[in-house]
Parts: sequence; structure tokens; C-alpha cells
Amino acid sequence: MSSPLLGTPGAVPADGPDAGVAAHYGDPYAEQRALARSWGVVDRSHRGVLRITGPDRLSWLNSLTTQQLEDLAVGAATEALVLSPQGHVEHQLILVDDGDSTWVHTEPGDTAPLLDFLTSMRFLLRVDPQDVSADYAVLTLQGPGTPADDRGGIALRTGSGVDLIVPRPDLEDAVAGLRSEGATLAGIWAHEALRIAAGQPRLGLDTDHRTIPHEVGWIETAVHLNKGCYRGQETVARVHNLGRPPRRLVLLHLDGSEDRLPAHGDAVLADGASVGSVGSAARHYELGPIALALVKRTTPLEATLTVDGIAAAQEVLVSPEAGANVRVDAALRRRGDLMGRAR
Repeated sequence: MSSPLLGTPGAVPADGPDAGVAAHYGDPYAEQRALARSWGVVDRSHRGVLRITGPDRLSWLNSLTTQQLEDLAVGAATEALVLSPQGHVEHQLILVDDGDSTWVHTEPGDTAPLLDFLTSMRFLLRVDPQDVSADYAVLTLQGPGTPADDRGGIALRTGSGVDLIVPRPDLEDAVAGLRSEGATLAGIWAHEALRIAAGQPRLGLDTDHRTIPHEVGWIETAVHLNKGCYRGQETVARVHNLGRPPRRLVLLHLDGSEDRLPAHGDAVLADGASVGSVGSAARHYELGPIALALVKRTTPLEATLTVDGIAAAQEVLVSPEAGANVRVDAALRRRGDLMGRAR
């Protein structure tokens, strides 16, 4: 679906997985600065939205995902994963329960596969998952100046701001109201640049079919380590208590002398040998060209890396020692400030 906000003067359409919303509205660096220093609204209406009803919905989701959801408080947003039997990440869910329904938003393109999986796991339980993407859309309020009180819709307060699920016919009016309060309208490029700088991975861009939660830092944000059984739990427990994941997420600071960004999937080389691949890349208003990459755990921290002929310095996001009591590097938490987190 194409957003009506693409009709805003200056709007430039995004492509790839973000097709359907604006990449920017004329000045992507100014939009980044607004999100980092003040506040703004980002059109993310290309994301999928599911609504799950029925009295068994939270206990059911608890049994299927990595997160503790049985006692999820009304209005408390959280993140959860669906893993394969081998512990690989298949789906990422951002969700909240309003007391009557559980609302989930997902990556573009993952809504139908996630709904298929959930539908197949209903059995005789009193649950009804539905794709309501045609009726509801996601907006994200982001920045240190984001108002603390609710701004209508279904609110999910997350690490990157406040996600609002609003009726799709009300999208333009909702954005107009936010702009009248001082919010800057920002495109997906600004949101992505700050997300990458904050070291926050995105399903399908910074992950692949082999990714396990430890490799990208999701073990802290999307996995409850003391809950009951769920698919893939054995891998999570084994790596957490005994082993180390084979790869780790890094932030690449790219040589700005090259007027290009690496493409998704480009090989990351160390001394001429491939040690990983690039996920997301962007131009940050302060840091310059940056990218997230998954590299082999054993890649030396001091190694000089290159991507598509571009020199890159690596910043550790997930420690090479990740495993027992894994913790994302403190630098990752400090980077949260770059996202203009709204609490």
C-alpha cells in the first residue's frame, strides 16, 4: 500500500523493503537532527499490523515466542521473537495488549508468513489472529522532545520512541495534528540512520536464516531467559550458558571519501578474506556513512576491514565473548541517545 503522505510537498519515495512510504521530505539530514535533538513523526505505514483477540491470546503467544507474555500489563509494549526448532530467528514482533486485543506490528513482507504460522498453531484455543494492515497503520514518534502523554491510537512505547497504531483513514489527520504540536515530519531514511547508529538490528536486513538472538543483541530485549518452554529454547539456553554464537553484530564506520554506500549482502573482508556481510547502511548526520554487519565471532577487534573497496573501522556491539550471561556492549546503550528515545 502506498502512503497518502507521499503526496506531501517534497516527498521522495523510498524503495526496497521500505517502498510505499517517503525516504525523505527534501532534507534528510535536517530530519535526522530533528529526531535526534527535538522530536518528529515518521510514516511507517508500510509495516504490517495484526490484531489477536480471544481470552487465550496472551498465554498462547507466551507458548510460541521468546518473551514472557502471560502477565503482560495492559498498555505495556514489548518485543518478542518466533524461533525455528533450531533456534534461528523467523519472526520479530513488536506488541502491546489493550485489555481486549493484542496488537502486533511487523516488518513489511513478514505479515502473511507470521499470520500463517500463528493460524497453524491455534489448535482448539480461543484465539483469533487477523491481518488488519488494510485498516490500521503505524506512525513512530521519535526524539527527546516527544510528549509524554498519549497522542491517540494504540501506543507502544519502545526503545526507539512511541509507535502509534492508528486507523488508516485517519493517517493524514493524525500527522497533521502532530505537526501542529511541533513535530517534524521525517522520512524513513532519517529513522534508519538513527536506528543503525544505535545498533538496533532489523529483521531481514541485519539478519538471515541462520541468525540466533545472541548474535544481534536480541537476547536482552526480546528474550526472557527464565520462562517456560518454547520452540528453539534449547539453542538459546545452550548458547547462553555454555557456548558462544558463531557471529556478532558490529557497527561499521565507513571511509567517507567514497561517495557510495555498500549494498545489502556485500562481503566484509579482513586481510582479503570474507568474514561476514553487510546488512543496513546509511549516511548519518554526524557519524557519516555507517553500516551494520554480521561478522565471524573470531574476527580480530583490531582488524582493518573493507566493504566493496571501502575501508571500515568496526565498533563492537555484541562482544566476541557473548555466551554465558551475554551482555551487549555498553557503547550500544550509549548509542540509544542517538535515537532520541522517548520514555
